[in-house]
Amino acid sequence: MADIDLRVGGTWRWAMRTERGLEVAFHGEYRELIPDERIVFTEVFEGMPGEGVLTTLTLTEENGRTTLTLLVEAGSREVRDVVMSLGMEAGVQDAWDLLEQVAISLM
Repeated sequence: MADIDLRVGGTWRWAMRTERGLEVAFHGEYRELIPDERIVFTEVFEGMPGEGVLTTLTLTEENGRTTLTLLVEAGSREVRDVVMSLGMEAGVQDAWDLLEQVAISLM
């Protein structure tokens, strides 16, 4: 399930159900939207109380190739450590692998 209001100040939320039936959900707010360049948004894991992270997705093009860079900033070391302990790195890598497959299929 996904709910997206793609505008500065707009909110987003997506949720999925794991194979074990557990719902995992995230939500946030769009802070900056520059078409073809950058998206900045907050990201809160609903299973973790407290603050989330600030994520910046940047697209740069050079010689007909686009590079996507993702920067995730935690407000504290404690938040960073909790996010990493929840498997964010593996989850993001899985998403990048799937995105790569889509990109290859479009060539």
